[in-house]
Amino acid sequence: MMGHSASFQWVCNYCPKQTVFGEAPVDDKTLVQAFLKDHRFLLTSPNAYNSLGVGTTQLYNKTVVYNHKRHGNFKLGGRTFDFRKKAFFPLKPLPEFLLVDLVNNIKELAEDEELLLSHVKEKAHSMDTIKLARAIREYGGARAQKLFATSSVSHGAVTA
Repeated sequence: MMGHSASFQWVCNYCPKQTVFGEAPVDDKTLVQAFLKDHRFLLTSPNAYNSLGVGTTQLYNKTVVYNHKRHGNFKLGGRTFDFRKKAFFPLKPLPEFLLVDLVNNIKELAEDEELLLSHVKEKAHSMDTIKLARAIREYGGARAQKLFATSSVSHGAVTA
């Protein structure tokens, strides 16, 4: 997909903060909120998956923006953001959402997919099953729905 470049014309009231090194860059949240003209979005990165303890170790120079308005790669303030238009997403990257999102995006990760999926299944059994079932239902794509259905995590219950 081709990237788009957005100018700062829509950030007309922005006054950069001064530091001893000069003007500080706009923080990502302010930049994205001004671009979307909406506060309903989730800023995240594949790096957030590392916090789950499922064996992801790579670091990515990528910021993903789940939102209701835009889709595609946009360059804002010298940084590229991957905007993904979604009907549902949390406003904070909760662990249950991150686990489901990891499965949704596993093909984009530079990890051993089979090993990672086995760790994801193990992690699913240690999480709050009601919260995880809700995350699967609300945010899970076909791959995540299938994986978690076969790993016995469904409808808020874990079975042996």
